[in-house]
Amino acid sequence: MTEIKDSDREIHLFRMRLTAMVAFVFICFALLVTRWIWLQVVKHDQYMAQAEDNRIALVPIVPNRGLIVDRNGVVLASNYSAYTLEITPSKLEASLDSVIDELAKLVAIEPKDRKRFKRLMEESKNFASVPIRTRLTDDEVARFTAQRFRFPGVEVQARLFRQYPLGEVASHVVGYIGRINQNEAKAIDAGDDAANYNGTDHIGKEGLEKSYERQLHGQTGYEEVERSAGGRAIRTLSRTPAVPGTNLVLSIDIELQKVAEEAFGDFRGALVAIEPETGDVLAYVSRPGFDPNLFVDGIDAQSWNELNTSLDRPLMNRPLSGTYPPGSTFKPFMALAALELGKRRPEQGISDAGFFMLGGHRFNDDKPGGHGYIDMYRSIVMSCDTYYYQLGNDMGIDAISGFMGQFGFGAQTGIDLEHEKSGVLPSQQWKRERFKRNRAAQKWVGGDTISVSIGQGFNSYTMLQLAHAVSTLANNGVVMKPHLVKILEDPTTRQRTLTVAKESGRIPLKQDNIDVVKRGMVGVIADQSGTAYKMFRNISYTAGGKTGTAQVVGLKGAKYNHNMTPERLRDNALFTAFAPADKPRIAFAMVVENAGWGGTIAAPIARKVLDYYLLGKRPGEKDKPAPVLPKDDQATPEESFGPSAGAPKPPGGETPGNQE
Repeated sequence: MTEIKDSDREIHLFRMRLTAMVAFVFICFALLVTRWIWLQVVKHDQYMAQAEDNRIALVPIVPNRGLIVDRNGVVLASNYSAYTLEITPSKLEASLDSVIDELAKLVAIEPKDRKRFKRLMEESKNFASVPIRTRLTDDEVARFTAQRFRFPGVEVQARLFRQYPLGEVASHVVGYIGRINQNEAKAIDAGDDAANYNGTDHIGKEGLEKSYERQLHGQTGYEEVERSAGGRAIRTLSRTPAVPGTNLVLSIDIELQKVAEEAFGDFRGALVAIEPETGDVLAYVSRPGFDPNLFVDGIDAQSWNELNTSLDRPLMNRPLSGTYPPGSTFKPFMALAALELGKRRPEQGISDAGFFMLGGHRFNDDKPGGHGYIDMYRSIVMSCDTYYYQLGNDMGIDAISGFMGQFGFGAQTGIDLEHEKSGVLPSQQWKRERFKRNRAAQKWVGGDTISVSIGQGFNSYTMLQLAHAVSTLANNGVVMKPHLVKILEDPTTRQRTLTVAKESGRIPLKQDNIDVVKRGMVGVIADQSGTAYKMFRNISYTAGGKTGTAQVVGLKGAKYNHNMTPERLRDNALFTAFAPADKPRIAFAMVVENAGWGGTIAAPIARKVLDYYLLGKRPGEKDKPAPVLPKDDQATPEESFGPSAGAPKPPGGETPGNQE
């Protein structure tokens, strides 16, 4: 049977199919055109930028960190370049341990390197490179480079390293840098200087390295580098050089610093020496110290545990955060307060029987039987407790507190280091706040004032505060802010800027009253009955000083026996001084922890400091003649401070003097 075709129907179907096909092709073409317009016109700038980013890499140039030098240009912190072997964990194709094992066949990797690497990796982001070895030798670099293809995710990088040439010397001043940890990275990202830390792995952790981090870091530079599809650098398109960090010129005299640190020997303690006229800190000692070089690459666990668990607390910045009762070094300021407030006259004296009675309680002097007749001069020279017991009782705690606050006791000095403690300047208000949960203990009683008046009781100050107060006294009430950085130096232009250019203020004091107190402090050293006379006998300069001994624990009525007391419960030895007496160039305060008497332990250290600074004499050297001053500048203590009102004449024979 013959099938009859419907030609019209087939033509119609063909045309419909063709139309559908054309429409489909047109739609597809329209979509392509639309997409092309979207990519090439609408999103042109965005994708052009992405293409450029793929073609051009912005490589950060880490700036040279600023140098730290002492006042005479001796370098305390510098930089040097070296190669490091670094691993980026996120790029590894094998397990981390197996990669390290293979690397160890090419480069010496010790167990301590592995431990440090794992600790640093925990502190770092997963995509950040972490050093497994630093300071590679040329041979080690060559061996790894030849086998580099076997270690994706492992690179040799040229890095700048921080170096502290003098090691422990002034370690608490300079501080140290270390790798940026996660908390510091978050703080940087949240700050306004995040871009400046691109490519930077280290940051200041302690000391001036931390407090002057922004100045020392400098400004990061950038290179625009064209690279191939495989990521290989082809050429440098442009370069913005890095700006080196600012150099710090310290006020520290590093040779004086060395003498002071060596003078402490095995003792623990602190010393701060200041130039009264400028506020320059000449020496800043915290003993024992530590080697800041240990921290640059990431300190190993053993060294960290030794530093952290040591009973001597070498990481503690004692002048800044160690607080101590000032002991009898407080007495010259008590005497000055009495004169300024009209509570005593220089010639006014008492008969010291060796104790003071208050409310049925007996407060003993350190000398059994007392010192006899004591005026203000003798009270300072012989360090008579009874004189100040009575004086403190007559003045009252609020008058004492108000006067001492002017000298910076109980307040931060504002020195250019972080984490400075304020100490405690006691008052009735302070005690109410201190014991607000114990109403019975809030009341200020007379015995509290008695203890405060001789530098004990609730008194608690840093050596930095005490040195600042002595410096202000030596400077006749002119207050200069103590500072460790004297000059900021631009490394490019060498332009220098003083950090403290003018005085902070003046304490309204009568010069006659200042002279009375200074004369008494000169007597501590020059008078045969002075508590420091034996240690300063035959000096060729005139100095003022004050010895001090402060209890570490309460005796509860028992008699103190130095030899029978456990070493870390023994009294602290203190000393304050200024010299030359007429025109002071140096003033300082120091404490030797658990050493006993200030006159026998602290005073010899103080003399070594003064002998070197004024005479250039190092410990063990023979005496050198004092520098000859112009005739107009030569003055005896009497010429400098006037006649010694009420001062006793030296006895014909030598007397041993007080040990305090």
